[in-house]
Amino acid sequence: MPRRGLSLQGRFRWLFLGLFLLLVLLLFAYLLECTPPADASLALPPGIAGDTYGKEYYQGLLQEQEERHLNRAASLKRQIAQLKQELQEMGEKLKLMQDKKEPPGVQGLTETKDQEPGDLLEYLHSQIDKAEVNTGARLPSEYALVPFESFTSSKVYQLEMGLTRHPEEKPVRKDRRDELVEVMEAALDIINNPDEEDGVEEDMPMQRQTYTEGHFTEGMYRTERDKGTLYELFFAKEESSSFRHVTLFRPFGPLMKVRSTSVETSAMIINIIVPLAGRVDTFSQFLHNFREVCIQQDRRVHLTVVYFGPEGLQEVESSLEKMSREESFSNYTLVPVDEEFSRGRGLDIGAHAWKKGDVLMFFCDVDIHFTLEFLNTCRLHAAPNKKVFYPVVFSLYNPAIVYGNAELAPPAELQLIHKKDAGFWRDFGFGMTCQYRSDFLNIGGFDLEVKGWGVEDVHLYRKYLRSELIVIRTPVSGLFHLWHEKQCADELTPEQYRMCIQSKAMNEASHSHLGMLVFRDEIEAHLRKQAYKTQSKSED
Repeated sequence: MPRRGLSLQGRFRWLFLGLFLLLVLLLFAYLLECTPPADASLALPPGIAGDTYGKEYYQGLLQEQEERHLNRAASLKRQIAQLKQELQEMGEKLKLMQDKKEPPGVQGLTETKDQEPGDLLEYLHSQIDKAEVNTGARLPSEYALVPFESFTSSKVYQLEMGLTRHPEEKPVRKDRRDELVEVMEAALDIINNPDEEDGVEEDMPMQRQTYTEGHFTEGMYRTERDKGTLYELFFAKEESSSFRHVTLFRPFGPLMKVRSTSVETSAMIINIIVPLAGRVDTFSQFLHNFREVCIQQDRRVHLTVVYFGPEGLQEVESSLEKMSREESFSNYTLVPVDEEFSRGRGLDIGAHAWKKGDVLMFFCDVDIHFTLEFLNTCRLHAAPNKKVFYPVVFSLYNPAIVYGNAELAPPAELQLIHKKDAGFWRDFGFGMTCQYRSDFLNIGGFDLEVKGWGVEDVHLYRKYLRSELIVIRTPVSGLFHLWHEKQCADELTPEQYRMCIQSKAMNEASHSHLGMLVFRDEIEAHLRKQAYKTQSKSED
């Protein structure tokens, strides 16, 4: 027993000594970073050390260099403060363990490595491995996945609303606001001061352009109780198709860098596949959105329309030909199918109709409205043999109820707002998805035995959850489901019919508006009584 106690004390002495040496190294690095160069002219790029440029140019360069040093110094100060706190906590823990006597018959701490890892860094990295950063975890059902919440520099798009929270909110709570600010600062520090492992060519300090908060495009995060919080942030320069992707993880402790990579999207073609039967007017509205976003702005898409049945086929073909002539656009495919409509069958046919190798596919419905920003989000969150993207769509309510009358409703473009009484996040829908053709084929595609509405989407989603691919699930601000009247056919199975009725009920109006409809007779009776009392008083 005394020998075991000496071993325990020696182990903690070495741990304490290691932390102390790490702190000394960081202080030394901080002093080196903050020491100015002996000669400012040595920091100038070669070839411009003469008098070719004016005084203002050199002052600007020196100011930029000074800002970089200040940012780096601030980052090191934060790291030193965190290490000091960890060192203090470890010292207190060591003192507590030394004062505590080991009871007889109980094995010492040296024999319980699974319960308390001796190497703190190894433990933190094990938490990263558990958080689905590099590979996906096999999950039993769609309810086991923890979805992300997406955010911009000023707003958070959240799924858990209850009856009081809104689908789009500013981070009003100070802890939430400070958390996102800290994450943003850490990501910018990583991008502007890359390590060798980041795979970014080290430009000369004076020539490399720095990233700022204004270059932040989108981000998302999720917290798992037994692991920590995972953050994904994307940055891009103006008018650039090259993105910087930073992944951060907080394993219920200090923020840790996971990786920083570049994502080039200029060559990523999206094959938008739309299964269709009838609904010619709705398809015309879809093509109007497709023209504005995909042809006039993005120009890196292919449209595949799989049309079931002969009725309306001629009108759809004419609409596509008209768009092709007016926009000089030929990247589309129309696949007529003389079968009964099946969404899964249509998407499967559309995926197999592509003959140019692997491609990023967006499974879309004709009543979906998307923005240019969503197309980039689709490209950023899907990767072949690695991850698939299942965005949560914002579904709009019946405009006749939202605006009091269908004739009073504004145009469809003006209805695209994230308000509690305007719509909801369709977190029970899995039909809209971005995934590569190779992953779709390798997973086995849709269950083609399923006919009609709904279930085939869930089956495909469950296949991915049970695979080693990472499934990204998050609300997306640039993806809307436009309201349309639903018809639940008698031919559906009991499960399909229940899901269809549930979707129909949730698609009509908000909780408060449905309540007003339920109590409409009571409200009208109250208004009649009030009008009668007012009239009686005026006659008296």
